[in-house]
Amino acid sequence: MAQWTSAVGSAQLARQLSAQQSRPAGPGTRKPPAYRALADGIRLLVLEGRVPVAARLPAERELALSLAVSRTTVAAAYEELRTEGFLESRRGAGSWTAVPAGNPLPARGLEPLPPESLGSMIDLGCAALPAPEPWLTRSVRGALEELPPYAHTHGDYPAGLPVLRQTIADRYTARGIPTMPEQIMVTTGAMGAMDAICHLFAGRGERIAVESPSYANILQLMREAGARLVPVAMGEGLAGWDITRWRQVLRDAAPRLAYVVADFHNPTGALADEDQRRRLVDAARSAGTVLVVDETMTELCLDAELEMPRPVCAFDAAGSTVITVGSASKAFWAGMRIGWVRAAPDVIRSLVAARAYADLGTPVLEQLGVNWLMRTGGWEEAVAIRRAQAREHRDALVAAVRRELPHWEFEVPQGGMTLWVRAGGLSGSRLAEVGERVGVRVPSGPRFGVDGAFEGYVRLPFTVAGPVADEAAARLAAAARLVETGASTGTEPPRTFVA
Repeated sequence: MAQWTSAVGSAQLARQLSAQQSRPAGPGTRKPPAYRALADGIRLLVLEGRVPVAARLPAERELALSLAVSRTTVAAAYEELRTEGFLESRRGAGSWTAVPAGNPLPARGLEPLPPESLGSMIDLGCAALPAPEPWLTRSVRGALEELPPYAHTHGDYPAGLPVLRQTIADRYTARGIPTMPEQIMVTTGAMGAMDAICHLFAGRGERIAVESPSYANILQLMREAGARLVPVAMGEGLAGWDITRWRQVLRDAAPRLAYVVADFHNPTGALADEDQRRRLVDAARSAGTVLVVDETMTELCLDAELEMPRPVCAFDAAGSTVITVGSASKAFWAGMRIGWVRAAPDVIRSLVAARAYADLGTPVLEQLGVNWLMRTGGWEEAVAIRRAQAREHRDALVAAVRRELPHWEFEVPQGGMTLWVRAGGLSGSRLAEVGERVGVRVPSGPRFGVDGAFEGYVRLPFTVAGPVADEAAARLAAAARLVETGASTGTEPPRTFVA
């Protein structure tokens, strides 16, 4: 019986491998033999989770044709992977990916490290900060005081607590977007919102247009829902969207959904201006595409002089084109798993009806906590703390990276939580692999693209400051030196770092 649970086509694997080699090699890099370079490329794809464990690889002859190399090269690469424990084979069943005994399974997204690992590893994988106390504690106390009436009910509120739906609707109205509570559904985080939207609008095989790059966890959610992702390239640097490209993709591909992050885009930090927002809504309406706008970074404006543009939904007067997703995770705390959807009432009713077969509703206590914050002014106080933290972290990380890695290129965003960095011609996948061994965890660019794009990039979140930011940049520089010299084994274990 075959031991593989999925399969990777030769054309797909060739595209992913080609993207790894599209960036120029760093100075002093030794060029390995062709079979070793191929084995190294496949190993990196497995370690990054971009080729699943237990995925059947193409036959040697088939992959050789797609890569335009000899079958002997592919056979030697497969043999090296078998020796290392990254490949298993059986006559008649083919070869499938594996991980050596003792190695952790690769993450498919950007899961945070367990707390016990933080003493020796600096985690730049997750763009989240600790809770802005004392407001978390105060919100929980406020929620407990308001809990008794709800304890006498069944506790299931598929659309969310009426008081929180009203509060969120009032906040949109205050932003100049008249909103009724019937246009709001409370969800378990923004991921819960996106999962519900994808299942309602984009069944298996449907096209979804996405920014390229885009948020890795959302891309993975869409892939696992069976969607066909259609990438639309972002403008250079912090320029935001290329509306001409968007119009062409929406017209030619006719995707059912389009997913965008207009406010401090994850990962680039770009902020779309009002003209881009208006034109994108017009293009989506003309194509019959539902435009899903992720506002989780909206409140993280870090430069006081910046005047924020109006929300994207402000340009959808009829309310038939734009669905907005919001969350407490970035502006307040990731542990407060409260998100929401703003859409036309009929869309909200459909989402609520479909929810009966998913999670039934979001925890009551957390909803009461967010409602308490928003009703008492605690939300604004907590967000002010979060902005100050993120601003301090951004400035410290920027200074440290510029000092330790002066050849790396990036633009400093005016808000959000992430720095999108071109790594001086080095492979982002290799930096991520080596970084784990020198004590810094960083996600590589291909996690944020489709089919292996952005191999020359890494994403750095604003989650460390002071001596920790300095140490993180020093460890990244150490990883870069190892990648430049072609070293792949024998690195020193990371030393414990105490902030």
